[in-house]
Amino acid sequence: MKKFNIIVLTTILFSSMVLSSCSKGEKKETFNLFNWTYYTPDSVLEKFEKEYNCIVKTDYFDSNEVMYSKLRAGAKGYDLTIPSSDYTSIMIKQGMVQKIDHSKFPNSIYINPDALVKAKDYDPDMTWSVPYCLAANGIAVNKTKVKDYERSYDIFKRKDLAGHMTMMDDMRLTIGSALKYLGYSLNSTDDKELREAADLVKNEWLPNLLKFDAEGFGKSFASGDFWVCDGYAEIVYGEVPEDRQEETIDFFVPDTGSGAYLDSMVILKDAKHYDLAMKFIDFSHRPEIYAEFLDALRFPPYINMEAAKYTTRKPMYGPETLAKVELKMDVGEALQKYDALWQEIRFAAE
Repeated sequence: MKKFNIIVLTTILFSSMVLSSCSKGEKKETFNLFNWTYYTPDSVLEKFEKEYNCIVKTDYFDSNEVMYSKLRAGAKGYDLTIPSSDYTSIMIKQGMVQKIDHSKFPNSIYINPDALVKAKDYDPDMTWSVPYCLAANGIAVNKTKVKDYERSYDIFKRKDLAGHMTMMDDMRLTIGSALKYLGYSLNSTDDKELREAADLVKNEWLPNLLKFDAEGFGKSFASGDFWVCDGYAEIVYGEVPEDRQEETIDFFVPDTGSGAYLDSMVILKDAKHYDLAMKFIDFSHRPEIYAEFLDALRFPPYINMEAAKYTTRKPMYGPETLAKVELKMDVGEALQKYDALWQEIRFAAE
């Protein structure tokens, strides 16, 4: 998951020292959620608290690395968190999560089977995790600046657009885009394929890029300085006023494919409120509740397609876009190969 300023959500914070009492004098259970800083609308949390007579206490992270490092360092008390696919895989392998009780998850019927196919390498049957959001890395073109273009990675070869284009400052995604363009897996560990992809980035795309940028490109796109940006749609849409988005932004995933993140809900090994965690997972996937998440962040109804019946806002892109993406997965020790090639690319950019 990634940072963006798509929407400012006001978060209700509860003091850990104060717990409301039930009518019988009993303390309400507290469900401890470790969540992305913008991910769950207040309306959803409030409805969950009311329905299950509990308190939701939320702590936040802004990257998978922060979340994982905190848990590995021994942080206790959290019941549920929402890692991206590569970290979900790692956490499953390391025994950091509990199994999903499908007898307590009737709304599993709304999970798109195609989303589980994408998770085939680490949890195809939702044994350990439940998909929550799939979002694409792709290309955003400022239509007011670029009138004629091919919707492919070949746009980065165009010298006439040099100085107005950026790609992600992310070695896995940028090298991954080149791998997909060449017909390889985003998660390739093959030396020849990686070399070919790195050479494509360094020799054909890099000369036309202004820079690599993972976060700030949205503001520069909105101001008209950047015309073509490789990245997550939400970063661009979060900066362009909504009444200008239609005329300004063309976001697409090339037919050759791109990277994506699949964030999934997992119940942590030391969770003290397993039943509430299962209730939260099931509640989140009620179509009318999931629609509130989609409306807040404007993601397409890919994971829970039934929710489309209840949405009120147009998504940034359609569910069909996500059919072309491949998840970024943990590549183990091969990450060192990516790092070495990335340092070579970055050196050439200086």
